[in-house]
Amino acid sequence: MPDAEGKIRAAILVYPEVTASVVYTMHDLLFAAGRDWSFITTGVPGRQRIAPYVVSSDKHEIQSGNGVWIKPDYDFGDCPTPDIVCVPDFPLPADDPCSGRFDAEVAWLRRCHKAGATLACTCTAAILLAQTGLLDGMQATIHWNYAPTLARYYPRLRVDPDKALVVTGLEQRIVMAGGGTSHLDLILYLIARFVGLTEALEVAKAYLITWHDAGQRPFTSLLTGKQTSDRLIERCQEWAAHHYAEAAPVTAMARLSGLSERTFARRFARATGMSPLDYIHALRLEEAKQILETEELPVEAVALEVGYQDNGFFGRLFRRRVGMTPAQYRRRWGDLHRLLKRSQRDPRGQLSPGPRRERIEHT
Repeated sequence: MPDAEGKIRAAILVYPEVTASVVYTMHDLLFAAGRDWSFITTGVPGRQRIAPYVVSSDKHEIQSGNGVWIKPDYDFGDCPTPDIVCVPDFPLPADDPCSGRFDAEVAWLRRCHKAGATLACTCTAAILLAQTGLLDGMQATIHWNYAPTLARYYPRLRVDPDKALVVTGLEQRIVMAGGGTSHLDLILYLIARFVGLTEALEVAKAYLITWHDAGQRPFTSLLTGKQTSDRLIERCQEWAAHHYAEAAPVTAMARLSGLSERTFARRFARATGMSPLDYIHALRLEEAKQILETEELPVEAVALEVGYQDNGFFGRLFRRRVGMTPAQYRRRWGDLHRLLKRSQRDPRGQLSPGPRRERIEHT
């Protein structure tokens, strides 16, 4: 259950030789959900939605695999009841079954799962989950180099090393990521499932995370840093936030300002750093990105909804500003969206893809 402030509780399990970078990345990204995108784009933190904390068997400092010391917040006896338990990976020889090494951690994972927690592991931590018995008969994934070990010593699992992310188990309460940086996919999925798709995409954009390689432009808000203290221009921005799809919005803003179009354009650029037309394009493209992320409208319909009658022009502009075509942008997030859709089929699951998109407000 969420804590008294309504935050989802996420325990991050640490144990000897755990990978420190994964521990702290998990903590930071979970902490960012709902909070950091607003801070980055407006300077005001949003509402934090997840409360992560670090837990170990006895609360003593843990030395990670690279020698960094990690101080847990709780031990197994005093930690808050978690909604999610994240299990980072650790270095392991390729043919080591790791038997008996983490009995206390394995027993605690069983108890957490029985109490209703979702267990999420990455890379070699799949071996700890295998020892719980909760994966018996289930599909599992792990770093490709450890797949033969997992299959050999835990033959009741159906190991698929080609999968970057697997959601399985009772009520789909086991989530597994492969190797490398797949723990980033894992965290995005958990944020989307427990908080909402919108918040997951905001974290991905804020920290340049993607399911595949990409440059920075697909993750950049085209309106970041466009606040103004000019009250007249701010009033025009407020109007544009709700009317950008209308015909001739720049002319309408100039009329609203009471200035000539030329004088208005100079004052708008001085206040925002953008021409009025570029600002309208930015509003439209940000809205188009949200539609492509969360809805199944054809690209032509997306163009019309945000104010472009010429689909070819929309496609060229989108590619120039965002760095990829609208179809490529949609595919970039398609796997996450489809995975969340499949998870929704479980009537007892906790998935919430977030509310339908809202019109972009100026920042």
